[in-house]
Amino acid sequence: MGKTRSAIVVGAGIGGLTTAIALRRTGFDVEVFERAPELRAAGFGLSVMSNATAALATLDIDLGLEKRGRVMETYHVKDRKGRLIREFPFPEITRRIGVPCVCISRADLLAALLDQIGDVPIRLNAAAEGFEVAGDRARVLLADGSSAEADLLVGADGFNSAVRRQLAGPDEPAHDSGYIAWLGITEYRHPRFAPGSVVHLWGDGMRFGLVDIGGGRLYWWGTKNMPYERSSTWDGGKAGVLDAYSGWPDEVREAIRVTPPADLLTLNTRDRSFLRPWGTGPVTLLGDAAHPMLTSLGQGSAMAMEDAAVLARHLRHAPDVPRGLRGYEAARYDRTRTMVEATRSISEFEQSQGPVRRRVRDAYFRWMPHRKLVGKLEPALTFPGDGILPETYGSGTYGSGTYGSGTYERTDR
Repeated sequence: MGKTRSAIVVGAGIGGLTTAIALRRTGFDVEVFERAPELRAAGFGLSVMSNATAALATLDIDLGLEKRGRVMETYHVKDRKGRLIREFPFPEITRRIGVPCVCISRADLLAALLDQIGDVPIRLNAAAEGFEVAGDRARVLLADGSSAEADLLVGADGFNSAVRRQLAGPDEPAHDSGYIAWLGITEYRHPRFAPGSVVHLWGDGMRFGLVDIGGGRLYWWGTKNMPYERSSTWDGGKAGVLDAYSGWPDEVREAIRVTPPADLLTLNTRDRSFLRPWGTGPVTLLGDAAHPMLTSLGQGSAMAMEDAAVLARHLRHAPDVPRGLRGYEAARYDRTRTMVEATRSISEFEQSQGPVRRRVRDAYFRWMPHRKLVGKLEPALTFPGDGILPETYGSGTYGSGTYGSGTYERTDR
């Protein structure tokens, strides 16, 4: 029997913990390094899309999320008066795929991941500042002057990744979304909001989302076009959010009213230009560290989970770590680039401001043929597999994966 391979995962968020679970299932000794002093999830929710659950199933990982969150049963898009624009066919697609989308709080998702992580140690207060490659091994350099070494180093340390910064350079720019985002989780009931619902409302340069995450809880989010100079210093609090949604339907304003001020978050959402390559030698990137994206498609966490599954399966079949990492990267470039670009495009389209652009946006989705809409949504919800056959490694080639051409096309340019 050969020596057990070791792995360091930098970051204990969704991508990092999923990677640790996947690598452990593949036979690696894994250690996770996290800069925060405690594992504490910010107070917001997300959707674990069908493609993420299907990806984890390839490693026989079942997080049991239906018991912790709420399966999406309906998805409606309305205007700011509450009039229906379109019912989106997510449930129809997921029934055909056979894997649900689950809406859940970030805290509950992290709890599910921690339940699966087993004996993997997580070092807190361990901020990575960079890495070194020594022969066929990698060393993570920590802020306290210490270091750790392993056969594999995965940078899953999020948008401001220290591992990415060393690969891409310290001056890599971030791109602001052009809007501010408000988020909240609260206990909630309203006669115009059915259990299992996801409802998005679109206004003039503004949006609002209502998402059932189970247990009588609602995750909500709101956006408003705003230049970064203003959004980065905005401090209007709960009263300011209520004022922004003056005149919107009562189910929107009630969600804001019943949210405790301490549970309301204000964010600037950003992405970056697509990076390639993601790694060198025994080092690679994963999740937001590799491909940060905006939130309009709800695929950020799902892409990180897909990454983790594909990474583990490539390492299982590759003759050595570097070749496994390059195969993983090649298999993921097209899929994740498509998501980054599609998310930026649909974000700009959904945030349309001005009467002409707003009417074009609403009409585009209201009158799109059903089959075309399904064709745009389904590729994102379908896990495309590893993008490479194990026997390909024997020929020394890696392939680029075979993925769809995207979830949305640009309609506003």
